[in-house]
Amino acid sequence: MFRGAASISIDSKGRIAIPTRYRAELREKHEGILVCTVDIRQPCLLLYPLHEWEVVEQKLLALSNFDPMQRRIQRVMQGFATECEMDASGRILLSPTLRQHVQLEQQIMLVGQLNKFEIWQEKQWQSQIAEDLALGSSAEMLNCEALKNLSL
Repeated sequence: MFRGAASISIDSKGRIAIPTRYRAELREKHEGILVCTVDIRQPCLLLYPLHEWEVVEQKLLALSNFDPMQRRIQRVMQGFATECEMDASGRILLSPTLRQHVQLEQQIMLVGQLNKFEIWQEKQWQSQIAEDLALGSSAEMLNCEALKNLSL
């Protein structure tokens, strides 16, 4: 389970160091192999351990190739999907295409989302989290049926 947000540096080659607390699990359960792709709704990347990505791939495979919207989702998510193998230092290399897509700079945010991570350009993350927190007390959020029974 991946949780929490960490500010990390991206080096000139496009490598990021996975926080130490996640490395053992990623090596033991997923052989240190992750898959990175773009998020179709937010300006961030999604980083899945290999086995979690395989679940997503099955869902993408189940979409219709004949429905234009479903085909677009397949094309984007599968087209950007790139395997990233952790090196001995716990680093992964993000491809130039992925880095350019979300304009990653020196400082990024690696945000745990239970079964995957989101990778954000730090300034974009700060803006998004401020927007999310503001929405949390809005009438729109308070009237969301799916959230009415959520007890934290």
